[in-house]
Amino acid sequence: MSTDLRAPPVLSTPAEYIFEDASTSTLSQESRPHRSDDELFAVYEIARTAAEIQAHNWGRVALQFPDAMLADAPWVVRVLNRELEKLQDLEPEHIEQDAQRIQKHNIRLYILADTSYSACCVDEIAAEHADVDAVVHYGRACLSPTARLPVLHIFTRQALDHDAVAKSFAQEFTDKEAKVIIMADVMFQEHVAPICERLKAQGYNHTVATEIIRDPSSTIPNRSVPSLDPVSSEKHDYDLHEYHLFHISTPPTSLLLSLSSRLTSLHIYPTPSSPYTTSTHIPDPSATASILRRRYALVLRLATASIIGILVNTLSVKNYMSTISTLREQIAAAGKKSYTIVVGKLNAAKLANFAEIDGWVVVGCWESGLVDQDGLFKPVITPFELALAMQSDDDRIWTGEWWGGIEGAKNEVNPNIESTECQETAQGEATEDIDEGVDEEESEPPVFDLRTGKLVSNSRPMRVTIRSSPSTQNGTQPKGATPRTQPGQSAIVKRGTGEVALVNGIASPGAEFLRSKRTWQGLGSDFNPREDEESTVIEEGRSGVARGYVVGEEQTRA
Repeated sequence: MSTDLRAPPVLSTPAEYIFEDASTSTLSQESRPHRSDDELFAVYEIARTAAEIQAHNWGRVALQFPDAMLADAPWVVRVLNRELEKLQDLEPEHIEQDAQRIQKHNIRLYILADTSYSACCVDEIAAEHADVDAVVHYGRACLSPTARLPVLHIFTRQALDHDAVAKSFAQEFTDKEAKVIIMADVMFQEHVAPICERLKAQGYNHTVATEIIRDPSSTIPNRSVPSLDPVSSEKHDYDLHEYHLFHISTPPTSLLLSLSSRLTSLHIYPTPSSPYTTSTHIPDPSATASILRRRYALVLRLATASIIGILVNTLSVKNYMSTISTLREQIAAAGKKSYTIVVGKLNAAKLANFAEIDGWVVVGCWESGLVDQDGLFKPVITPFELALAMQSDDDRIWTGEWWGGIEGAKNEVNPNIESTECQETAQGEATEDIDEGVDEEESEPPVFDLRTGKLVSNSRPMRVTIRSSPSTQNGTQPKGATPRTQPGQSAIVKRGTGEVALVNGIASPGAEFLRSKRTWQGLGSDFNPREDEESTVIEEGRSGVARGYVVGEEQTRA
C-alpha cells in the first residue's frame, strides 16, 4: 500500500496543543493515587518549609524535585506561596527595616525539573542559573555537604504500618536477645523511634534506633546510634560486628555494599509501592558477596589499564576538587595517564565516545559513585576501588570493606600507594640505572592480567615514556628532579613501537591513540570537486522554532 506525500510531515507539536499535558509524561497520572490537599500539605511539609524560608530571609529559592515528584511541583509552588503570604501578614506592622519587608513580599520560587546529576544530590549548578539564595531539596537525599548554597532537605512524610513492620521483624529475629539496629530510608525516618519502642515492649531489649546526621563517611552513612555514641566522640565510629541491621524501605545498593563488612547481617523490610519512589527492584542482602566479587574483578581490570578517565559526576559535593587532585596523584604515581571528563547523567553512549580510555573512576557522592555496568564497554569504579587497583599485586589485599563516595576519610590516599615525591625519587634512581646500561624495560616488574594470564606491555605508559626521553638517555636529567619532558621542548620521544605524540612538549597516550587507531579524518578530506563545475545557488532554508517553521519567501512576506 503506497501513500502519496505532497508535503513533508509535521514533526513539531501544533501550537494549539502547546499547553496541554503530554501523554508521555514521566509518571502516568492514572498510576498515582489521589491525595487530598491536606495529605499533600503534610507530605511536603509546607508549613515548615515556609517558616524556614521566612526565618532565613531567602528572597529567591529553588525547589528541586526528583522525577517521581514532578507532577506535584506546581501544586507545591502554589500552596507554598500562599503559606508565605499568610506568614507575612502575621508580622507586626511596625517593622523598622522596610527593605527586608519588601524583599519578603517578593519571594520568587523556581522549579528545578531536570537535574544535571543524580537526583539524590543538590544541583547547585542549575540553582545558580536562577541566582537563588538557597535550595529546597525534596525526596530522598545522599546528604553530601554542599559547596556553595545552603540547603533545606524535605524528605517528605510517608505513611507506614507499624504493626506490619513489627510482625516482619519478629519473623526475621526469633531470638529476642539479638542485637539489632533499626534503620530506615530518610523518607521513613520518623517511624524508626516509635517502632523501636514497640519492639522493646515486645521483649526485644537490645534493639537500638538510629538518627539522621549529615556525615556520609560515618560507619553507617548519615546515621548515628545515640545509645552507642560516647559523649566525647564526634566521629560516630563504632564496632558493629555484633549487630544485625533491619532496614525499613529498599536501600541503595551502595549502602548494602558499604555495610556488608561492618554488620553481622542485613535485613530489608520493603515498603508498599509509593508514587514517590521509582525503583521497584528489591536487592537481596545475601547477594552482596557476589556483587563484591564482581567489583573486585573490575579492580583487576583497572590495575592493568594504561589510560584512566576521571569521571566527574558531581559539581556540588564539597570536596570534589581535592578528590580530583588526589586521584591524579595516585594515577601518576602508578605511571599511568589520566584524563578528566565532566559529564552529567551517565550513560553508555557518552562513555563510548572516549575509546582511548581503558577504565573510569567516578567522582560523585556515596550513592552515585556505584555505577551499574550494564551496557558499558569499559569498567567504572569508585575512588576507594582505584586505590586498590593502583597497588602492586603483592600489596593488594581486600578485606571485603567497600566504599562508594568521596566524602570524609574514606577517600584518603591509601598508605600503601607511593607519594608523588617518593615516586619521583624512585624514577630518579631508575634513571641512574638506565644510564649505567640497564634496559628500562627490564627495570620494571612485568604486569600480567590476572584474568587472562597475559603479559600487559603498556600498563605504565608515562613511566616508560619518561625513561625513554632523550634527556634521560643522555644523562642530562638532574638527580631528584621530575624526569619529564618540559613544555615547549621539541624533542620527539622514542619507544620500541615508534614515535609518541606530544602535546605542549609532553607525551600524550591519548593523542597517540587518536593518531594510530582512529582512521577517520573528518568530512571533506576525500572530496575534490572539478574546477569547471558550477557551484549550487544558495537558497534560504527553514527558520523559526520547532512549533512553527517558516520556509524561504514566506518569511519575507510575513
